[in-house]
Amino acid sequence: MTSTAADKIKALTEELNQYAYEYYVLDNPTVLDSVYDQKYRELEQLEQAHPELILSDSPTQRVGDVVSGQLEKITHTEPMLSMNDVFSKDEVMDYLAGIEKQLGYAPQYVCELKIDGLSVALRYEDGQLVLGATRGNGTVGEDITNNIKTIRSIPLKLKEPLTLEARGEIYMPKEAFLQLNEKREAAGQPTFANPRNSAAGSVRQLDSRITRERRLEVFLYSGVFAEDIDLSSQAKLLTTYPQWGLRVNPEYQVCQTPEEVWDYIEQMTAKRHELAYDIDGVVIKVNDFHARQVIGRTVKAPKWQIAYKFPAEQVETTVNNIEWTVGRTGVVTPTAVMDPVRLAGSTVQRATLHNYDYITMKDIRLGDTVILYKAGDIIPEIEQVVLSKRQEDSTPYPMPTACPECGSTLVHLEDEVALRCVNPACPAQARERLNHFVSRAAMNIVGVGPKVIEQMYAKALVKDPSDLYTLTPQALKSLDKVGDKSAENMIQAIADSKQQSVEHLLIGLGIRHVGTKAARDLAQHFEKMERLMAASEETLANIDGIGGIIANSIVEFFQTEAVQALITRLKDAGVNMHYDGPSLTQVEEVDSFWQGKTVVLTGKLTHYTRNEAKAAIERLGGSVTGSVSKKTDIVVAGEAAGSKRAKAEDLGITIFSEEEMIARL
Repeated sequence: MTSTAADKIKALTEELNQYAYEYYVLDNPTVLDSVYDQKYRELEQLEQAHPELILSDSPTQRVGDVVSGQLEKITHTEPMLSMNDVFSKDEVMDYLAGIEKQLGYAPQYVCELKIDGLSVALRYEDGQLVLGATRGNGTVGEDITNNIKTIRSIPLKLKEPLTLEARGEIYMPKEAFLQLNEKREAAGQPTFANPRNSAAGSVRQLDSRITRERRLEVFLYSGVFAEDIDLSSQAKLLTTYPQWGLRVNPEYQVCQTPEEVWDYIEQMTAKRHELAYDIDGVVIKVNDFHARQVIGRTVKAPKWQIAYKFPAEQVETTVNNIEWTVGRTGVVTPTAVMDPVRLAGSTVQRATLHNYDYITMKDIRLGDTVILYKAGDIIPEIEQVVLSKRQEDSTPYPMPTACPECGSTLVHLEDEVALRCVNPACPAQARERLNHFVSRAAMNIVGVGPKVIEQMYAKALVKDPSDLYTLTPQALKSLDKVGDKSAENMIQAIADSKQQSVEHLLIGLGIRHVGTKAARDLAQHFEKMERLMAASEETLANIDGIGGIIANSIVEFFQTEAVQALITRLKDAGVNMHYDGPSLTQVEEVDSFWQGKTVVLTGKLTHYTRNEAKAAIERLGGSVTGSVSKKTDIVVAGEAAGSKRAKAEDLGITIFSEEEMIARL
């Protein structure tokens, strides 16, 4: 252990956290992604060499783990109340008139967007994130600390050593929602109905590595504070939170009159479809906190705020046709082709029907008049058929029996909702597999997109991924709109992809059920492609995070002769078959008092910083967590230890002073 390494780790941690703050909180990145990635890798390598120096707020510590059993219940320090709703201009004006009458004067209001997500409470002690909890029933929520640590817009450490609870909404951006559903549909899995359901399901995963892959975000807008924290109004909270590192939604407005409030509502109603996230209304709050105390609350909700809910937008249209497309895994997906209509800010003519079971469940037929809406304001969906307008000679839509691309018989597997083409030579699957192989998450071959792939395949330049590495500039220039420079760039991008670490190749191969995280885990564990290909199903299933389903899929994939031949061709072309990232950290068994014990640190320590104490305990085999539960073995209580010590006493958990901790160290 050297002071140089410790200083470098500390400096890189602070620098990367500052970059994340600028990117996620201020929405003003100051460096390129490549700069961040390079420094992140440098920090990873230092931490691998000196695990005892890892800081609790290091960005590398956002990688979650599996929680066994159910999520632990958490009682909120103050109830997380709900909101009353209004649905018209008259109701908004009546509410504001009532507030003015009760106060005896016209107060300021703060209008904010109502984010359609999952309410969350984030508890910080001395600036360190110690707990994340769902709203639950308002009084008791669930501990989701492991999961929220994977959300990059939630700081693990505040910019000031404050003790507070910040509250807000976790949500899934529209782009992440679309990509998640595309991935699930390709795998033959049920899709999520809207971003809110996706966010709620993601944040309550028992395996927080799944949460990390879902790309969740957060906006914070309220909290529970000690008296020494000077926040006297909502406007001051929204300007102060970012200074502490807490992310707020910038689309708020301080309004002086009811007319300004309604103007804001109209502006946001028009703008809602342009936003990168889903909103379902506008929240109107009395700005001054003292005035809020005068106004009061009911058992259910504060009386000093109200939510204006947007009306649902629906239109009628007619289903003219149902088209079926084939994905890279052979899943065939139906799409309704309809009369074009204007809906939620755009013209819509097509709507996904997911699978044949969905068509049957909604009894959608050709020629039907249907009610259309946008799920989560993004994806056109058919709400229902208008049966009163159905044609008399209408007949149920038949299940397709042949692949629309190659004509092979479709199969309906018992464990799936999807129909599949199982012909490995199906041209549509081949094109989609190529598109997947060159995608950013896989081999990241820049400039080779779906339109280029379609031309390459049509001209028989490529039939599988290995053919990409045999392309010449002359062959590429035979494609439409590809000149000398474009061809040169594509050849260079293809050559560069050969150096990708093997987990990118594993993603690109499109092994069923193997996503980004599983590919990384497999690459770390086996390090070489040949070792992975030779692994037994039992060996694979015993790897943390893999399990039986993925293991079976991997073994079946690599036992296929065509796959083995493809790997050989890729290897001969010079594609890297090794893992180039950091190796798995080997856990050293330590014979000490702390070995295997779960410890919670609370209060102010005088001889150690919190991070130093944590590192010392973990070096000796202990595990330091942020919240007290029945699984906690020891609570180390420093000066001014509060609720955690009290909870430890209630549960009969051993409590150490700092001196007792030092004696054991």
